[in-house]
Amino acid sequence: MGVEMGAKNSVFFVDSVTETFLKILGIKNDQFQAIYADDDAIYEKNLSYDVSSIVPLVACPHTVDNVKPAKELEDISIQQCLIGTCTNGRLSDIEIAADILKGKQIDPSVRLLILPASKSILQQALEKGYIKDLVDAGAMILPPGCGPCLGAHQGVLSPGERCLSTANRNFKGRMGSKEAEIYLASPATVAISALTGHITDPQEVL
Repeated sequence: MGVEMGAKNSVFFVDSVTETFLKILGIKNDQFQAIYADDDAIYEKNLSYDVSSIVPLVACPHTVDNVKPAKELEDISIQQCLIGTCTNGRLSDIEIAADILKGKQIDPSVRLLILPASKSILQQALEKGYIKDLVDAGAMILPPGCGPCLGAHQGVLSPGERCLSTANRNFKGRMGSKEAEIYLASPATVAISALTGHITDPQEVL
């Protein structure tokens, strides 16, 4: 998302988490070279954030920086919820949704789509029982890969519909009709909202 903040690219330091991830993919430490900034590098600005003070937020149509607290949007009804894609389709994201939805039923006016980011994540979610919990709650499981996020298949919006999604873009027409609206939020916010049928702050419920 660096480009949305005006950056040409975004660089993350290689640490033990990065190395563990690459090892899972079968890439050994001697197969890549980590690149770091020079010790005397000068930066235009340093920004630090206390994430514990950030409330659940939602990016409203039709840009990712049109952000409002979820609790200010609770009068907005939704017809579709999407959890997954490359942005929030990790096992931890699916676990969050499964924990919230286990033993419950989504609102009958809402379609809930779950899209694991990869085949291995889908397999792990199956093994841990997350997929069963989500399907029992009324979710539909989509195949890993690109899909409704970019208006490709299984979740394309119709005119006048609203989708609350964990994907990374909400531009006009991104998920199909230019007359539809896309809101972006966290897996917890999307899961809770699938139960209520409208945008809901998870902190107000959990």
